[in-house]
Amino acid sequence: MESKKNKIHFLGAAGTVTGSKYLLDTGDKKIMIDCGLFQGLKELRLLNWEYPPIDVSAIDVVLLTHGHLDHTGYLPRLVKLGFNGPIYGTYPTMDIAKIILNDSAKIQEQEAERANKEGYSKHSPAEPLYDLKNVEKTIPHFKGVPPAQWIPLFEGIKVRFTYNGHIIGATYIELDVDGKRFVFSGDIGRINDLLLYPPIKPERADVLFIESTYGGRFHQEELEAIPLIEKLVNDTLSKGGSLFIPSFSVERAQLMMLIFWRLLKENKIPRVPMIMDSPMGANVLELFHRTRDWHKLEEKECDEMCSYFNVVSSYSETMELSADNKPKIVIAGSGMLTGGRMLNYLETQAQNPNNTLLFVGYQAEGTRGRKLLEGGKELKVYGKWVPFNMQVAEIEGLSAHADHTELLDWLSLINKKPERIFIVHGEKEEAEGLQKGIKETYNWDCDIPELYSIKEV
Repeated sequence: MESKKNKIHFLGAAGTVTGSKYLLDTGDKKIMIDCGLFQGLKELRLLNWEYPPIDVSAIDVVLLTHGHLDHTGYLPRLVKLGFNGPIYGTYPTMDIAKIILNDSAKIQEQEAERANKEGYSKHSPAEPLYDLKNVEKTIPHFKGVPPAQWIPLFEGIKVRFTYNGHIIGATYIELDVDGKRFVFSGDIGRINDLLLYPPIKPERADVLFIESTYGGRFHQEELEAIPLIEKLVNDTLSKGGSLFIPSFSVERAQLMMLIFWRLLKENKIPRVPMIMDSPMGANVLELFHRTRDWHKLEEKECDEMCSYFNVVSSYSETMELSADNKPKIVIAGSGMLTGGRMLNYLETQAQNPNNTLLFVGYQAEGTRGRKLLEGGKELKVYGKWVPFNMQVAEIEGLSAHADHTELLDWLSLINKKPERIFIVHGEKEEAEGLQKGIKETYNWDCDIPELYSIKEV
């Protein structure tokens, strides 16, 4: 009897970093792995508004590798378009997804409201992609599952979620379909991470999907980055400036808080106000307390650190702090400056050359963060162009993504050459860097699929 052919639809994070979405069609079942939002380039963001090239109502289930917006942010839109099945992920992933989706909807509502009030949108009226009511309708589909256990999904199909570092709750997904093993890497974490344990490596993959965010690059170790941060803080504060860190609210913000707190405790930086301005980050801090098995942070240190930081939740306090020119350290969303409260600070502080903007995470093509890193001298904030004179610094050693060497190492326990390998979640240069490395190290051939392509597997 001829074996059934499975088809995979590359609906996102193919040829680009954002919008992770893969649909596995087994003939009987349609399984979506991740359901992320496109970010960055305008032509990518516009895709969020288009009906995807599949029948949304025919999707049976969604499986989530982790809670980041580029892996979960399209879920309310999917439900709005007719998806009515369960959404599975680890318990922390589902908690993070709730926090992130509510935050995303709130920001979209606020931006649409401001655009309509100030008249800077081309659309009349400006509308959010989805709102808080859409998120409310999405949450009941969430089903938390334990890691490291095979869970039956359908007849002949089972799934397992395995610890992968990166952020709390993050996993890679193994799907067994009639004996064939599909492995979706999600985002792979670092081997030596201050907060998280090393990723657990897969041992079998017949069809492998591997991320390549930093596929062609090499990070320094996190511990090597700390003296650079110490110098940056001291240089900025000695000039009377402030240090601003746009940060992803999950794991990255908490890591930066920990680094600043330890430097302060060791008397390596001056005692200045330290602000964590992210309601979402505050909720994630609370989640850190509840998910002891997922990270290394001691409860006592977490408490001490939180008691020193001013964790801001109200918008009026953000506006007050953003107008204050006294030296301080501010961690605020969003990590790539695509939205969030850091924009309020930049609106008032971007013209001060004594201030420093420090990037500690990936900046996707087309984002404000990437443009400033590449030397941009102005940025658009809420429809207005703001001159940008701040110092800009980037520290890659703090990335939550594995680099070239770590990605190759993650593959080292796979005992038999996979039938197919697809390199995803990376811009062209990074994907090609990883493709070359895998060929040289393992002599395995890899495909780099294009967005919306369909492959038989």
